[in-house]
Amino acid sequence: MSSKKKLVEICHKVYEKGFVAAYDGNISCRTEDNTFLITRSGICKGDVTEKDIIEIDSDGKILKGKSKISTEHKIHLYAYKNRSDVKAVVHCHPVYATAIALLGKGLTEHYLPEVMLTLGKIPLCKYSTPSTDEVPKSMEPYIHYSRAMLLENHGAVTLGKTLDDAYYKMEKLEHYSKILLFAKLSGLPRKLSKKNINDILKISEITYGIKPDKRNI
Repeated sequence: MSSKKKLVEICHKVYEKGFVAAYDGNISCRTEDNTFLITRSGICKGDVTEKDIIEIDSDGKILKGKSKISTEHKIHLYAYKNRSDVKAVVHCHPVYATAIALLGKGLTEHYLPEVMLTLGKIPLCKYSTPSTDEVPKSMEPYIHYSRAMLLENHGAVTLGKTLDDAYYKMEKLEHYSKILLFAKLSGLPRKLSKKNINDILKISEITYGIKPDKRNI
């Protein structure tokens, strides 16, 4: 499947899952030529076709496509410039994750082993005016190790090695946020203890094939 077709597929998935509404969100991927494919501005992700994908360079210059570039392309380019391992970026406004971001809190404590291993700490990037250079600056403290970030009063960003990887990180973030919010409404959820965490880390690479970044645990 071509990169454009996969990008369209992921756009439709985030819309079907309710991670975006109306014209919200933007999705991108890195090409083999180190250019970037990104959704155009002002399009419902459920309606995206290959004609709605724009190719840009690392400075945001449009190389292919006649539509207006996504207003949040700076988020994507900032991630690519700082992380050679990142090949795809998903920015959405998922309901439960965004609700947590509205509370002014990150998800930096560990409750679920699989989330700890796949997403690690999910920090909160302080509020910044959308579409400005302030947004990538708010990501600066976490960009070198984070796989998922909450944007205060805004939404969430996930970084992946592939478009599928970035998408599934967003899906897991939203699922985790929902579980945690329901748990906190019902009582005081149990955190993983230091021993729990250390035990999981000891078997993570052998059992799960995951070598966690200790900066993110």
